[in-house]
Amino acid sequence: MIKFFKKEQNFKKESLWLNINFYWKLFVCIIFITIILASFFGYYFFMQINKEFTPIVDDDGGRAETIKKERIEKVLEYFSLRKQKSSQILKSPSSIVDPSL
Repeated sequence: MIKFFKKEQNFKKESLWLNINFYWKLFVCIIFITIILASFFGYYFFMQINKEFTPIVDDDGGRAETIKKERIEKVLEYFSLRKQKSSQILKSPSSIVDPSL
């Protein structure tokens, strides 16, 4: 007699590495803890950056240290030279290249 619907009896205990539900719960917990820690660190860094700025006072006149005037003048001179070069290039006639030569 052929039995098509034979009930399989498997009494093996399921091992831990096959328990996907356990690893899924572990993964969700780790992600949740990571999100909470990232939120706390983000808030901490935000509060550190958001503190009031207290400028450093120099001994000469009580002014805060800023960019030196010489550096600003040097940059302005550089850009004025570039402007002059650009205007010279625009004013000069373009050379016609003759491919037959």
